[in-house]
Amino acid sequence: MVPIRDDNPITTTPYVTYGLIALNLLVFLYEASLSGPNLEALFNTFAVVPRDLSTSFNTGLGYPHVSEWGTLLSAEFLHAGFFHVGGNMLYLWIFGNNVEDQLGHLKFLCFYLVCGVLASLCQWYVAPESTVPSLGASGAIAGVMGAYIFRFPEVRVLTFVPIFFTAFRVPALLFLGFWFVEQALYGFASLGASADVGMGGGVAYWAHAGGFVFGALLGYWLGLFNNTDKDAADSAEEIAEVISGDDR
Repeated sequence: MVPIRDDNPITTTPYVTYGLIALNLLVFLYEASLSGPNLEALFNTFAVVPRDLSTSFNTGLGYPHVSEWGTLLSAEFLHAGFFHVGGNMLYLWIFGNNVEDQLGHLKFLCFYLVCGVLASLCQWYVAPESTVPSLGASGAIAGVMGAYIFRFPEVRVLTFVPIFFTAFRVPALLFLGFWFVEQALYGFASLGASADVGMGGGVAYWAHAGGFVFGALLGYWLGLFNNTDKDAADSAEEIAEVISGDDR
């Protein structure tokens, strides 16, 4: 299933979402300009290499291993191919703007980056000795989706279903819930095998599933699901407008 758009208007301009999409695309264009060996070197330097990260944790703060910790952030802006970056940016475009609208720009940026870091750590945990670079914005975007499903479960998502070659409007709870279950099942099936995204790798299912769960937990901690005050304020404003109109 491929999401096309959601029926969920926003009240603010999602500058951070737009900026993240632009930055990811710019980095990918730079990747496309590199030759094979240079691209591989880029991935080995700025993507998460689980074995190197494991070594850095054992070593502590000593240089150069501490630099591996920075890959938990830099890897969020690298992608392994056109469909990888295209699919991720589509999901960020559809679901990111509403979560940013609810959290605010700065809080959303922090939320996004932290989800990406925690998602990468989930993938590292199941394959700590892998030498295949793990990269992509998928884990961070999965966190956005985890927050979205609980904040907007009934919002309709226009979804293209290739098997029927048509589009349907389905609740976000159904679309994102199916996506999460699928990632979790593939994650369990991939145990004992390489499941990293990168050159010669596969799909980081545990980063997806972990990012989704952490997104929901962080969303709750940040008060994303407790919107009572805002709803009450909006309702009060609408009532005041009606009364004001009647008085005139």
